[in-house]
Amino acid sequence: MGEKSKALFEKARGLIPGGVNSPVRAGKAVGVVPPFIARAEGCYLWDADGKQYIDHVCSWGPMILGHGHPEVIKALEERISKGTSYGAPTELEVEMAETITKIVPSIEMVRMVNSGTEATMSAIRLARGYTGREKIIKFEGCYHGHADSLLVSAGSGVATLGIPDCPGVPAALAVHTISLPFNDPNAVVRAFETFDGEIAAVIVEPIPGNMGVVMPRKEFLAGLREMTSQNGALLIFDEVISGFRVAPGGAQEIYGITPDLTCLGKIIGGGLPVGAYGGREEIMCRMAPEGDVYQAGTLSGNPLAMAAGLATLKVLQRSDIYQKLEKKGEMLFCGLENEAKAAGLEVVVNRVGSMGSLFFTKGPVTDFTTVKASDVARFKRYYVNMLGQGIYLAPSAFETCFVSSAHHENDILKTIECASKAFKTL
Repeated sequence: MGEKSKALFEKARGLIPGGVNSPVRAGKAVGVVPPFIARAEGCYLWDADGKQYIDHVCSWGPMILGHGHPEVIKALEERISKGTSYGAPTELEVEMAETITKIVPSIEMVRMVNSGTEATMSAIRLARGYTGREKIIKFEGCYHGHADSLLVSAGSGVATLGIPDCPGVPAALAVHTISLPFNDPNAVVRAFETFDGEIAAVIVEPIPGNMGVVMPRKEFLAGLREMTSQNGALLIFDEVISGFRVAPGGAQEIYGITPDLTCLGKIIGGGLPVGAYGGREEIMCRMAPEGDVYQAGTLSGNPLAMAAGLATLKVLQRSDIYQKLEKKGEMLFCGLENEAKAAGLEVVVNRVGSMGSLFFTKGPVTDFTTVKASDVARFKRYYVNMLGQGIYLAPSAFETCFVSSAHHENDILKTIECASKAFKTL
């Protein structure tokens, strides 16, 4: 790593826990000093030392149009001179809500917040308030942010750093979270039998992206819908990553499943901090001030985030953008799989649209147990080699790789070429 990034990281470690403001960024799991990014444009990043990278992290998903898309930048420039925060209602919030409810049929009403964590936390509170029950079901390896109830058997940085149980989460609260294997409908049936009348909600990433991409079995998602309906519980889809990424209507559009509540984030902020949760009007009307379930936020619906998000969603509504993203995703992930196998490596590639993951394992990879069977040491060597060649990947074997509309064919071919060289060293 360059000298400026090393110096910045060393300085940061004396001022910020671990030198970073989000744990997985530290590069601890792959044994590297993280490059400190100075600027970005299109599908490229430049670090503090001036080294250029092809970016396949895309700010962990939201940069579906690439960095500095001209229409997003224009929208921000037009807004910023009018003020950055009011703590009061704006027309932009209404326009965002109208846009989301038109594109995602299951969402009749929506509440804006500031992060995916805040969205899932609020959706869980609403589900408990609406049903009058306390227990929730989540799935091993699915990460729904760092709210206390949701850190049990979580993915993302929790999995990357190997943290089994998080100190600071009260046992009395964790006992209300039931963590089950992903893609196992029988486990869900047994949980509903064991805790009859006690389960408020099932929350799930319909396409997990926080243990790497894992493909849901259609019967699994359909089973969740059936079981929650039969047992008076709510079904919550955490589409913070998959929402507007895999299709305009997210995973629920692809798989034809209608959840009661949906959590969104990432893309609807166009790269600025944002989150949202929404669903049936009957349920959402329980939120204050209409109802008795309280949630608030001074910066919720921030005008800059709304402007950037609306500009992004307007571009995404153009006719052929998702078809192009599908082709780019297929090109990248098929190319990686072919080159790995040509080098004699056993790999599994899971992909939906423009998000996917490569696992160093025999496979198949269908849940957190099979994810953890992948060769993490081999991924570490692969990551270091790719970073050295100027390919920027998430520094974890348990995260997702993305393609944006700013990635051109030559960029994808360059990534595949660099991967081919890396695979030959493994």
